[in-house]
Amino acid sequence: MKAGIVGMPNVGKSTLFNALTAAGAESANYPFCTIEPNVGIVPVPDPRLARIDAIMPTQKIIPAAVEIVDIAGLVRGASKGEGLGNQFLGHIRSVDAILHVVRCFENTDITHVEGNIDPLRDAETIETELIFADLESLERQIEKATKKAKTGDKESKEKLVALEPALALLLEGKPVRAGDWDAEQANSLRLAGLITSKPVLYVCNVDEAAAATGNAMSERVRQRALAEGAGHVVICAQIEAEVAELDEDERTEFLADLGLTEPGLPKLARGVYELLGLQTYFTAGPKEIRAWTIQKGFLAPQAAGVIHTDFERGFIRANVYSLADLEQYKTEPAIRSAGKLRSEGKEYVVQDGDIMHFLFNV
Repeated sequence: MKAGIVGMPNVGKSTLFNALTAAGAESANYPFCTIEPNVGIVPVPDPRLARIDAIMPTQKIIPAAVEIVDIAGLVRGASKGEGLGNQFLGHIRSVDAILHVVRCFENTDITHVEGNIDPLRDAETIETELIFADLESLERQIEKATKKAKTGDKESKEKLVALEPALALLLEGKPVRAGDWDAEQANSLRLAGLITSKPVLYVCNVDEAAAATGNAMSERVRQRALAEGAGHVVICAQIEAEVAELDEDERTEFLADLGLTEPGLPKLARGVYELLGLQTYFTAGPKEIRAWTIQKGFLAPQAAGVIHTDFERGFIRANVYSLADLEQYKTEPAIRSAGKLRSEGKEYVVQDGDIMHFLFNV
């Protein structure tokens, strides 16, 4: 799973990115890495992993992860080469979701490129630049597909069924995600790499005083998100930066003093999961306990396929039990004896939090 952070300059993007990746670097048994200076892999916090480990001790715990791409601050005119944003637009075409950071705090020491603070105007500016970038890309793709379609190329004709309505939407100043697409059109748009086809999670960067409850500016962004069907979270990037430097005991006390029960990373992860319709299942054994990310509604063979394609191709069945069963009966043999270990076939719809063991033959 990959998410791209976008936003105007001086809204707290890089502060948030650095805090998230610093938190990732501290995660035990997790192979954190920075792929490039502006790309990091961050674990998705999940307390269920520790609960499994408490009963079934393991050598290694591997959480689910999200790859975070920090796109350079975009300014008005970025799609036409203004500022540094244009050279980074390519980075965001491959992400699954966009984390749109908007500034919802006042601070006279941090200037705003537009002269004053207005999160909705900033959101419109960024979206406009992304629409312009998509327009330029889509016009080139349509020109190429049209030429091939005239030769009778079936694939190009099918592609145009999605690309031409998407172009019309962009020309109206609307993002591609605002369209109503069937499965084939959605796939064509995904392959086209259109930025505005991707789901958006608005990340309202507030000051310390508003970290627990939000403020009037973040409420305006929340209303925009609801109207668009987008996601929304409130985070104080400065708090996240400070939390990343504390040990666990200090972190808990620091957050409690601010009226917070958790840092921002879990909220952000939940927001992305909900936005993308994702959930988690677990595999557990003496060598490792691991969280696997799947789409809601995945059948057992599809879930097995995220581990290895051979698992899906040769799927026989899955042995499944819940964390509640593990906590009650303590061992897999005891779970089996109690009749709680289920043998599920190819039509089983995997549930969030399932602990699974796959049997396959290739």
